[in-house]
Amino acid sequence: MNALVAYGSYLPHHRLDLTDIGAVLGTPGGRGRRTVAGYDEDTTSMAVEAGRAALAGFPRDEIGSLLLAIGEPPYLDRTNAAAAHAALRLPGSALAMDLIGSARAGAAALATAATSPGPTLAVLSDLRGGLPGGADERSGGDAAAAFVLAPPRPDRPALAEVLATAWTTDELFDRWRVPGEPASHVWEERFAEGPYTDHGLDVLRRALREAGVEIGAVDHLIVTGLHQRAARAVAARAGARREAVTDTLVTRAGNPGTAQAGLLLADVLDRAGAGEVVVLVVLGDGASCLVLRTTAALPDHRAPVTVASQLEGGAPVSYGTFLTWRGHLVREPPRRPDPQPTAAPPAHRATPYKYGLVAGRCSACDTVNIPAEHVCVRCGAVDTQQPHPLAERGGRVVTFSIDHLAFSPSPPVIAAVVDFAGGGRLICELTDVDPGDVVVGMPVRMTFRRTASAAGVHNYFWKARPDVTAVSGEPANTQAASAHG
Repeated sequence: MNALVAYGSYLPHHRLDLTDIGAVLGTPGGRGRRTVAGYDEDTTSMAVEAGRAALAGFPRDEIGSLLLAIGEPPYLDRTNAAAAHAALRLPGSALAMDLIGSARAGAAALATAATSPGPTLAVLSDLRGGLPGGADERSGGDAAAAFVLAPPRPDRPALAEVLATAWTTDELFDRWRVPGEPASHVWEERFAEGPYTDHGLDVLRRALREAGVEIGAVDHLIVTGLHQRAARAVAARAGARREAVTDTLVTRAGNPGTAQAGLLLADVLDRAGAGEVVVLVVLGDGASCLVLRTTAALPDHRAPVTVASQLEGGAPVSYGTFLTWRGHLVREPPRRPDPQPTAAPPAHRATPYKYGLVAGRCSACDTVNIPAEHVCVRCGAVDTQQPHPLAERGGRVVTFSIDHLAFSPSPPVIAAVVDFAGGGRLICELTDVDPGDVVVGMPVRMTFRRTASAAGVHNYFWKARPDVTAVSGEPANTQAASAHG
């Protein structure tokens, strides 16, 4: 099998305190908080952010396949993974495919990546919610996680080896949602609790037997699924040491459905030591189990940003704003024309720039042109521009404006001029920031977002968000930027 050689996670910036639900609706809202994707985020954009984290130190041109597991796909009839493929600047020869519509899709993506030929990027992403005041709204969450599984080499050591997998499949009609419906239907939990518990224990025992590992030797047991009572029952009856059973993060982040297995696995990898056994059990239409053993390379090659650090960050969002972003509360829109849908032919011609944020650096005068053009804006040289990716480069705000009238689901719109480290100037939107906190000189980094939707067409492009790493003193974006173009 392929080994796990890189990983990354993404939690959106916003947090909803569950007590706010009860304060508005007059019903119990629950304890804790959940992660909330912004109005300009969806499962594809979050998948790109997690994928960028996983590929931070991995050669993108070596990826042979992209498997995108999403519970809430932005599109049907077209491959959502194609947009992520373009934004991540993966090779055109790489296969990009979706696994959509169920929590089980996440485990399927990981298992398929483990047995795929060559390096494979598996990304798990989901937005979970439900009707206002419902259990799914309270217990849901939004997140993404990504994993690169590939044959290990001296220059890319294995962080964890996949020891075994096991599956069961059962037609358990406990949860369903017809396409187009805003929330799931659920039978009483007691109906499926027994079968799910049996399936979870079955795959756990078979996978451990195949791996040659005793349950007492398991260092981290992750049991997840949308049926949380069954997940708790499997964890309690597995026979693992109590300290080995991992926190499901439900009270801190919620349950992001398809992405929860990836989020919990990334959290364990963030803190596991060398030579530890990690077991992942996912309940859904049966059960799935993966057994991994970490290697001595893990402590020195962890993800650049941990799940724990992301949980500690974020900003509160009101319940009214949350309902608006989810489409449950229709509010008066700004008095400006609605956005126009993107036209396919010009969008395709500009794919490297629009999705990958690839500019052009003139080989004659070293000027960065955004976007790349046939004629350099500074020296006039023709066809001298070389691809110059900007997505991973930091920048700083040169100037900005705050527009309270421009069309946006969450006004005001903050437009900024950003100078990139190493050259290049771009006018773009700022996101994940309070208007009162924006200042000239603020360090920012780029983030892939859904800028607008019109006539059923989603328009994706890049926005800038505050770079917390640079603010804390890290050198990520401290290089002075020269502005051209």
